[in-house]
Amino acid sequence: MIHRMKAFAPIALAGAALLTSPAAYAEDVKLPPTMTFTAYDTGTAGFNIAVAVGKVMKDKYGTDVRVLPAGNDVARLAPLRAKRASMSAMGSGTYFAQEGVFEFGSKEWGPQPLQLVLSTVDCNAATLGVAKDTGVTEIKHLKGKRVGFVVGSPALNQNALAILAFGDLKQSDVKAVEFSSYGAMWKGMINNDVDAAFATTITGPAKELETSPRGIIWPPLPHNDKAGWERVKKVGSFFFPHMATCGAGISKDKPIELGNYPYPIFMVYGSLPVDEVYSITKAMITGYDGYKDAAPGAAGLGADRQTKNWVVPVHPGAAKALKEAGQWTDAQEAHNKELLKRQQVLAAAWAGYGKANPPSDDKAFLDGWMKARAEALAKANMPNGFE
Repeated sequence: MIHRMKAFAPIALAGAALLTSPAAYAEDVKLPPTMTFTAYDTGTAGFNIAVAVGKVMKDKYGTDVRVLPAGNDVARLAPLRAKRASMSAMGSGTYFAQEGVFEFGSKEWGPQPLQLVLSTVDCNAATLGVAKDTGVTEIKHLKGKRVGFVVGSPALNQNALAILAFGDLKQSDVKAVEFSSYGAMWKGMINNDVDAAFATTITGPAKELETSPRGIIWPPLPHNDKAGWERVKKVGSFFFPHMATCGAGISKDKPIELGNYPYPIFMVYGSLPVDEVYSITKAMITGYDGYKDAAPGAAGLGADRQTKNWVVPVHPGAAKALKEAGQWTDAQEAHNKELLKRQQVLAAAWAGYGKANPPSDDKAFLDGWMKARAEALAKANMPNGFE
């Protein structure tokens, strides 16, 4: 599969730099004069939240923050790996990149040592949005319908498959329509090129679809449907049942039983210095009141609202800031050490596979890697996650 990377269009955060107060220095926050983040396309929840966080860093610490929009996971991570950006507002692609699966099982990538800063779970949910004019009211009704997939974005694609699994559907049960980016996929929804696409309920494009002639519906994932949820978790182990009370066509008065996982997940490479990540995290924690109401979903970034013991480790610098905020326990520290050890096991397995003269064919290379990966994890007595 060819990876099509959307051209980056840097968005500079406007506004004159404010003088940093002595109190800011007292917080031990030492940010560089400029920083670059990556996120999904402009208008998405991840992009809007990243801009809101960046504005606080500008206003409070005088740091200029650029947010680069990118249409898929590969495009969002490439600037971080090349050290042209320090942090990304990712989704479940963080997990796939860590594990070296799907697009990240290619020769060019492999397991990536990604680590968390802060993530958000708020009133929104993450699921398949469906055009209302299709008449679909349940996930199982999507059989034979057109479902969007994004080239180079295993997170979006696997997430869509996880939600389809709730209705006991596979990719072969629907008409898969490929797009070059998340934004293009949702434009396809409005243009009637596709019937369903994965998103968070608060994303800008979902609002556009809601107000378009097609309209939008979020087919529910009833929390008491145990069999349906077992199928979801087999495909997307990071999902959990969640009551959505905000988003396109959703309110506290009209909640929907759906699913969710942390999004956006602000993450960095493990190689980023502890002091730098500590300062970034502390700036986000102490600046919370400045951005929590600036974009839908941003309130979920509160230090006391962090998802604990997830599937990707927290960076030691972020853990230090969370501990100072009273939001880090010995149990979390132990869990985190195991996850860091998992990254070491995966890195060693990738290095060993590369020295074993792997096949040059892309598919054969990925198949061989997945086998080597499974063996290494089994030997370390760690779960595979991708049987």
